[in-house]
Amino acid sequence: MRSLERRTWYILTNSLVGLWMLAAIVVVTAHRFLPISTWLMVHVTMLGAVSTAIIIWSQHFADTLTRKQPPGGRVVLGSRLAAHTLGAITVVVGMIGNAGSVVLVGAILVGLAALAHSIVLSLQLRGALSSRFGPLVRFYVVAGLWLIVGVSFGFWMSQLSSDDPMRSRLFVAHVAINLLGWVGTTVLGTVILFWPTVLHARMRPGDGSRSELVLVLSSAGLLFIVLAALTDQLPGVLLGGALWLGALVLVAIEGVRQVKDASGVSYAALSIGAAVCWLAASVVLLAVGVGTAAEIGAAVNALAWIVQPFIAGFAVQIVLGALSYLLPVIMGRPNARKAAERELDRGAVFRAVVINAGILVYLLDVPSVVKVLLSLTVFAVFISFLVLAVRAIVAGLRARRAEPAPATHTPGEQLTLGAPRKPVRRALSGQIVTAASVILLAVTGGVAVDPAAAGINTVSAATVAETGHTTTIDVTVKGMRFVPDTLEVPAGDTLVVNFTNTGTDVHDITFANGTSSGRLNPGESATVDVGVISADMDVWCSVTGHRAMGMVAKVIAVGGASVGATHDHDDMPGLADGGAAADLDFSLSPEAGFVPYDASLPAAEGSSIHKVSFDVEDVTAEVAQGVTQALWTFNGTAPGPVLHGTVGDVFEVTLVNNGSMGHSIDFHAGVLAPDEPMRTILPGESLEYRFTATRAGIWMYHCSTMPMSTHIANGMFGAVVIDPPDLAPVDEEFVLVQSEFYLGAEGGPVDSAKVATQMPDIVAFNGYANQYRDRPLRVKTGDSVRVWVLDAGPNVASSFHVIGGQFHTVWKEGDYSLKDGGSTGVGGAQALDLAPAQGGFVELTFPEAGHYSFVSHIMSDAEKGATGVFEVTD
Repeated sequence: MRSLERRTWYILTNSLVGLWMLAAIVVVTAHRFLPISTWLMVHVTMLGAVSTAIIIWSQHFADTLTRKQPPGGRVVLGSRLAAHTLGAITVVVGMIGNAGSVVLVGAILVGLAALAHSIVLSLQLRGALSSRFGPLVRFYVVAGLWLIVGVSFGFWMSQLSSDDPMRSRLFVAHVAINLLGWVGTTVLGTVILFWPTVLHARMRPGDGSRSELVLVLSSAGLLFIVLAALTDQLPGVLLGGALWLGALVLVAIEGVRQVKDASGVSYAALSIGAAVCWLAASVVLLAVGVGTAAEIGAAVNALAWIVQPFIAGFAVQIVLGALSYLLPVIMGRPNARKAAERELDRGAVFRAVVINAGILVYLLDVPSVVKVLLSLTVFAVFISFLVLAVRAIVAGLRARRAEPAPATHTPGEQLTLGAPRKPVRRALSGQIVTAASVILLAVTGGVAVDPAAAGINTVSAATVAETGHTTTIDVTVKGMRFVPDTLEVPAGDTLVVNFTNTGTDVHDITFANGTSSGRLNPGESATVDVGVISADMDVWCSVTGHRAMGMVAKVIAVGGASVGATHDHDDMPGLADGGAAADLDFSLSPEAGFVPYDASLPAAEGSSIHKVSFDVEDVTAEVAQGVTQALWTFNGTAPGPVLHGTVGDVFEVTLVNNGSMGHSIDFHAGVLAPDEPMRTILPGESLEYRFTATRAGIWMYHCSTMPMSTHIANGMFGAVVIDPPDLAPVDEEFVLVQSEFYLGAEGGPVDSAKVATQMPDIVAFNGYANQYRDRPLRVKTGDSVRVWVLDAGPNVASSFHVIGGQFHTVWKEGDYSLKDGGSTGVGGAQALDLAPAQGGFVELTFPEAGHYSFVSHIMSDAEKGATGVFEVTD
C-alpha cells in the first residue's frame, strides 16, 4: 500500500508539471492573441513547468542522498508546491492585468515557497548521516536562495519606469539569477550523480569529490555577474561568466569520461546531454553578449537573443530528459518500469536530433519563413513528450497489475534514483536520417517560399573566355541606394565585391546568379565572390520592400552579353505568377476552428499609466480562407493590440524587435519629437516609447521604417482609442480597423510592387477578409452600439456603412459631426468617410432582430473582403 501511495504521490505531483506544460503549449499556440506574449511564454515555461519540476525532484534527490525524510514530509512539500503554484499564477495574472499589487502578492508567495524549500532541505541535510553525495543537497539550498533574490529583483524592476536605467540593470541581474542561480545551480548539483545513473556508467572513487569547488565557483561567478550588472560595470560579467563556466567544466570532465563507459543510448541521456551543452553555450553567450556590450541597453538586447537557446535548448530539454528517466522509476516493478521506458524511448534519436538541429539552424541567418517552419517542427516534437508520458504511465500501470507482487518488501524502503535500464539501440541510423530529412524539408520549404533571401541563382549563364583577372569593387549604402549602383567589369573577369552596410537598417547585396552577402547589420561588412562575369547582371537588396525603394544596381559586363534583365520581380513573386492572389475565393468561409480577431473594445485600465510591451514578430498567418502570408506584426497579430485610455493617460511602450529586419513604431496618439522613440531598431534590439495622450480620438500606430507603405501593408499597424471627456456609456462597443493586403507568394511576404499600384488584393476589417461575415458580431435588439473605425491604409479610403442601419451620432477626427440626431433631434448619417490614418466612431441602435451587414461602401473594396455582419437577437 505504501508503494502504491508513493507512486500515486509522484504521479499527482508531476501532473502539475504536465499542466504547466499544457499551459505553455496554449500560450505558444495562441501568443499572437495574447498581451505580453513573450513574457508569458518565458515565465509560464520557466516559473511554471521548470520550477515546479525542480521543487518536486530536488526534494526527491535530497531524500535519496540524505537517506532521511524531510521535516513535515509530504505535507510540507505539498504546501510548498501549492504556494509556488498559486504564486506563479498570481504573478501571471497580475502582469497580464498590469496590477502591481497582484504581482507583489504572487512574488511574495513564490519567494516564501523558495525560502521554505531552502530551509527544509538545510534542516534535512543537517540531521542526516554522513554520506558521499549528501553535500550535493547544498546546491538545492543555494538555488532556492537565489530564486528569492531573482523574484525580488523582478518585482522591483516591474515598479520602475521604462526610462529608469536601474530597470535595465535589474533586468540583466534578474535573468542571470533565475537562469544560472535557480535553474543552473540545481542542474549542476543534480547531474554530478544523476548523469552516470542515466548512462548506467560506473562512478569512480573520486567522482563528485570536487562538488564543493563547483558550488563555490558557480556562486562566486553569478555574484560577479549580478554585481557587475547592478553597478553598470559590464566587463565584470566576463569574469563572472568564466567562473561559472569553469564550474560547469569541472562537472563536464567527469561526465565525458562517464559517456565512454555508457552501454548505449536512451532519450533521457540524449536530452540531458544536449541540455548541458546548450547550458554551456548559453553561459558563453551571456558572458560575451553582456560583458562586451557598450552600454546597459545593448546588454538587454543581447539577453533577448540568449533566452531562446537557454529555454528551448537547455531548460525544456533538461526537464524532459529527467522526467523520461524518472517516470518509469516510479512504476516500481521491473516489468512496469520497462513498459514505461519503451514508451518514453520511442523515436529517441529522431526526437533529439530534430529538437537540437532545429534550434541550431533556427539561430543561423536563415530566411524568416525557414525560422517559422523550424520553430513549428521543434514545438511539435516537444509536445509529443506529453503524449508519450501519458502512454508510459498507462503502460506502466497496466504492466504492474499483470506482474506478480515481489516476494518481499521493506516497509521503509526509499524510492531511489532507479535501476539501470536497457538503452535505445534500434534503428539509430534510420532515425538520424529521418530527423535530418525533416529539418531539410523545413529549410527547403522555407527557401522555396523566399528563394531570393537564400541567394538562389535565377538567371542562365552565358559563355565567355575567362581572363584570369579579378576586378574588386567596394560597395556601400547611402539611404536606400547602393554606391556605386553600376559595377563595370570586363567580360571574363572574376568580380569580388567588398560590401559594407553604411546604412541605418539591415541590408544585403544579392546578385542574380545566386551569390549574396547575407543580411548585415549597420556597420558590418562582407566580401562576396560573384564569380566570372560573362554577361550583364541584376543586383538588389533582398530585404522585403528595399528593392522596390530603389536598392538595385547593375553589373555591366564590358564586352559581354546581357542576361538577367528579365528578372525585375525576383523579390516580387506576386507580380511574376499571381502569387497567393490566385488562390483567393471570397465566397469561402473559414474552417470550423477559426477564431476571429476580437472586435470588442478592451476596457480602459483603472491606472492612468499603461505599461505595455510590443514584440515585433514574423508570423505566417491566414488573411483569407486558404490564403496565408508571412506578416510582420506587433505581438503576433495584424492589426496589433488595441490600446484604450482617457485623455491625460501615460503610455509606456517597450518595443522589442524579434523580427528578421529593422522595424520601428509611430504612435499618432502622442505628441513628441520623433528622433529617438520612432527610430528604427535592428533585430534583437529594443527601445522605450513614452507618450501622454493629450487629445481624444482613435489614433493609428504603425511601423515607420522605410518603405513605410510595405511595412504597414504587411501587418504593422494598430489602434489607440482615447475616449473623449464625458463619453456616454453604451451597451456594446467595437473597434474595426480597415487595412489592405497586397499578396505576394503563398506563405510569403507582401508584394511591395503591388503596394505602389494602390490596387489591393484584399481589403479587410481587423486583418482577415470577411471574418465577421461568417463569425458575426452579436448584439441585442435595442442595445446602444458604438463602433470605432480606423482606416490604417496604407492607400485606400473607407466609407463605413451599416446596411439597414442609421447613425444617430458620428464623431470623426476629434469632434462630433452629428450628436444624438443633431440640432433637429431627428438627423441621421449613413456613412463615416475616412482617408488613410483617419478614424472616428458611429453610434446606432438596431430596431429589430436580424442580420445587418456592415461594409466599406466603396463597393469594390467590400467585394474584396471589407464586409461583416451584426447579428441582432431579441
